[in-house]
Amino acid sequence: MAVKLLADPVKNAVTGGLEWIEREVTSKDIAMVFFAGHGVNDRNGNYYFLPADADPEKLKSTCVPYHTIRNTAANLPGKALFFVDTCHSGNIMGNQRRGSMVEIDKIAADLASAENGVVVFASCTGRQYSIENDKWKNGAFTKALVEGLAGQADYTGDRKITIIELDLYLSERVKVLTRGAQTPVTAKPKTVPDFSVAVN
Repeated sequence: MAVKLLADPVKNAVTGGLEWIEREVTSKDIAMVFFAGHGVNDRNGNYYFLPADADPEKLKSTCVPYHTIRNTAANLPGKALFFVDTCHSGNIMGNQRRGSMVEIDKIAADLASAENGVVVFASCTGRQYSIENDKWKNGAFTKALVEGLAGQADYTGDRKITIIELDLYLSERVKVLTRGAQTPVTAKPKTVPDFSVAVN
């Protein structure tokens, strides 16, 4: 199992990480990609993921465009899971946000339809914020994801956690943590059967 952790990555590190996972994944693997941070749309509705060195005034040169992420997803030969913990539109832009609201649920559906199909777990709908709390040391979605993969999502007690079990756990746990203010979204191609993503 190969793991690449990018903490507060700059743009080159993010794109380098996407290139790395394309090289590493084989048809026998399950690739797992986790994005946490901010995302914005430009005035034309194009989505960009904002890395640590992002300049909101220079989206094209300092941010990662959605088509780069989508192309990576479409080129992965094995099963792929993408986890996206980002608000509908990053508050890094403050009151000077450009363009329209980021519809993260639409992005999730689009990624899931990419060629071989990718299962996408998004932290919230396109019109919600991803809620964070200092006592969790991260967002509600990430907290629930870590709990679920650690065994809390094993509803059948068989020590395996499937996509469907994880989806159910994320939906219910995030609802509890945020008192119903945040609703995770999962997009799974119909052609992809339920499969185990973790074994405890």
